Amino acid sequence: MNNIEVEIIYSKIIKPSSPTPNHLRHYQLSLIDQQTPRIHNPFLFYYALNGDQAKSISEISHKLSNSLSQALSLYYPLAGREIDDQFVDCNDEGIPFLETRVKSQLSDFVKNPVDPEELNKLLPFTLDERAESALVAIGICISHHMADALSSIIFIKTWMEIARGEENNIVRPDFISVEFFPPKNVDGYDPTRFISKNITTKRFVFDAFAIEALREKYEQNNKTLENPRRPSRVDVVSAFIWTRFMATIINPKLSLGQPEKFYTVGQAVNLRPKFDPPLPEHSFGNYYWVPVVAPPLSSGEESCSWVIKKIKEEIRNGFKDYVEKLQKHGQEHLDTLKKGHERFIREEVVCLVCTSLCRFPLYETDFGFGKPIWVSSAARPLKNTAGFMDTKEGDGIEAYISLKDEEMALFEVDEEFLAYVSPIG
Repeated sequence: MNNIEVEIIYSKIIKPSSPTPNHLRHYQLSLIDQQTPRIHNPFLFYYALNGDQAKSISEISHKLSNSLSQALSLYYPLAGREIDDQFVDCNDEGIPFLETRVKSQLSDFVKNPVDPEELNKLLPFTLDERAESALVAIGICISHHMADALSSIIFIKTWMEIARGEENNIVRPDFISVEFFPPKNVDGYDPTRFISKNITTKRFVFDAFAIEALREKYEQNNKTLENPRRPSRVDVVSAFIWTRFMATIINPKLSLGQPEKFYTVGQAVNLRPKFDPPLPEHSFGNYYWVPVVAPPLSSGEESCSWVIKKIKEEIRNGFKDYVEKLQKHGQEHLDTLKKGHERFIREEVVCLVCTSLCRFPLYETDFGFGKPIWVSSAARPLKNTAGFMDTKEGDGIEAYISLKDEEMALFEVDEEFLAYVSPIG
């Protein structure tokens, strides 16, 4: 379909419904917050409206803005302003809320999704509507520098419950991340350097049959292991993307004249359930870890099985060491990170990072006018990343893959890759 055209018809700043008390106005960033790239977590929820709902777009907008104001009174750092990568001044300045009109049928690109770069036009904080198609899209951006994916989802859940008049179900957030990960001197560390230009993001869908076929292939290679664990959907898709990524970038056309590189793959992990006792899901902030392994330079099933096995081992065995490093040797960890970033910028190290929102109840996000018919992400300016979301059926995976333009041009036509996916944007 044609590119999306968006017209802003209404804009305002939403502030917390009640002022933040003086003693809460200084929100200290944790060490993980400080080291997190300055990007946003994008969420897009698409809703089909019935005849009566389609006539009340203004009421929907009013309900969303009012409930958002109430949610911000609980999540007050989101309405503040960051200061020098050290803390958030919770000054209640608020966040932008835009109502826009899409000059095309939203229902068309829900049925036939466009490139993720086009979906970015529905962000940030947009309520996009076209009454003729009786479909509404709500686009949300939340700073990753303050909140990881789970915190973003819990904030959206709180907003949703307020919009539905279910305030009694709300659990207030805990702002305690700095107690676990004290901040450090970040002079010389620039998280914006992760952000890249000339990046292409494409969306690919792995259905349940493709995932099962991949799983069976990899399980064949695990028969020699004692008590092999059945790999998850995310395990299987991550390992497969890694092998096809390697088959693409280790290419004479791309590597001619380039220095020898070190190749790694990482999988983002939620730290909350790994503490003893586990931290509640409403612990606000960044509580994630990206364990990294260096697989053999192979694109076969053996490499996939190796990746699955080693990532699981690193998650199981490396958590305590990682947390202890952050808590007791935070400055040393940050200095090591700076050196690693320099190698990353010089492309001496190539790391594919996979993140997953699978099994999160995104399709239960009901603001009072039904559940979404589709939930999507959008394009991110981070190279060598793969973000996973459930398909609506819950048994497949939508993969949003971001690579350098020239690498994506080869990756998206890889025959073995295309044998397992639907290249639909």
